[in-house]
Amino acid sequence: MSRRPPRGEYIETDTGNKVARKATLVGTQNIILGGKTVIQPEVMIRGDLIRSVQAQSSSGGAPASNTAVAIGRYCFLSRGCCLRPPGRLYKGAFTYMPLRIGDHVFVGPGSVVQAAFIGNHVHIGSKVAVGESAIIKDYVRILDGSVVPPNMVIPSFSVVAGQPARVIGEVPEGGHEAFELRDLYKTVGNNPQPAPS
Repeated sequence: MSRRPPRGEYIETDTGNKVARKATLVGTQNIILGGKTVIQPEVMIRGDLIRSVQAQSSSGGAPASNTAVAIGRYCFLSRGCCLRPPGRLYKGAFTYMPLRIGDHVFVGPGSVVQAAFIGNHVHIGSKVAVGESAIIKDYVRILDGSVVPPNMVIPSFSVVAGQPARVIGEVPEGGHEAFELRDLYKTVGNNPQPAPS
């Protein structure tokens, strides 16, 4: 009989990230987690889809960074969601561009995100499809089941819904506290704390 303590469901990193053992992160060397991010089971992050055309930087001709997915602090990736960088033609060849996600971003269960940029304090509902190279600004709420078309730019403080998605309202003044994910972060992991009531 083994004397080792049982392994927890989550791996916790030095910067406070909680990554489920049953999550699939492909190309981890190309994925950056900002800290205090939760990645639930069955999440897939495609870090293997990187820029194939090496852009030369102006300082000494060193190759550009190979970051495929960069995620900020206090983000929450729900069960079964998928993050993948957007692809497009660049200088005559198909390549992938980086997916950048800000702080306090919630991605609901079963959602697929291929945006170019997601700002801070964004809530993406369940079973949402975010098309390639979409840009989502700060304080945006995308309702469940929405389909954001490729290249759509969603302005700050918008509420978005529909198939295809369109702006149907705006986040009310004083409604910004609902985007804070610090308390949700504490309820997940190997030693969860109860949610504050």
